[in-house]
Amino acid sequence: MAGQRKAAVIDYGMGNLRSVLRAWQAVGADARLVDSPKDVSADDVLIFPGQGAIADTMRLLKQTRFDDLIKGWISDNKPFFGICLGLQALFEFSEEGGGVGGLGVFEGRVRRLNPSGGLKVPHMGWNNVSFKKAPDTDALLGGIDPDDQFYFVHSYCVETGQDGIVWGTTQYGADTFVSAVARGNLAACQFHPEKSQSKGLRLYRNFLEFLEGKARI
Repeated sequence: MAGQRKAAVIDYGMGNLRSVLRAWQAVGADARLVDSPKDVSADDVLIFPGQGAIADTMRLLKQTRFDDLIKGWISDNKPFFGICLGLQALFEFSEEGGGVGGLGVFEGRVRRLNPSGGLKVPHMGWNNVSFKKAPDTDALLGGIDPDDQFYFVHSYCVETGQDGIVWGTTQYGADTFVSAVARGNLAACQFHPEKSQSKGLRLYRNFLEFLEGKARI
């Protein structure tokens, strides 16, 4: 059953860990917090939540050696879900804090939002996501409608020329940014599904069912 899938929520010293953990447990995952790479099992879904400053995130990932685990895990196409900074850190560089190198899993950078029109930064609240439908991601969107909204809290966003990984985009004023990426057994989003009520939980559940469906093939 998809609901019995094991999930390891990375505890590297930052992030909204408890709400993420409870959300994955709510959709049926056997989820737990892990504070060391040695506590991650080969059959886990690896979940990378993030909240705060990316410089601190990268420092703590290196300190705990989760940086190497994440890069190797994604390289091996093992199941991975990134949230907020868990998306941004996958790219090469962030201009936040004067410039910080990321994990370099994907090509691109993280830049400050530029919505104009008097809109405030951070972008905080509900907004739409224009998901790109494709055969390899359609299963992730079951029960999610184009007008459904998700909850955002961020001042920086992803910009990439690697178009094949872009799964969703969002418009905030004059600024359109990458709000979700997907490739193989990886999905990551700028918004917070765990704060997005039923539709956010549906996205987590869809990801588990997506993995289960691939396991049966």
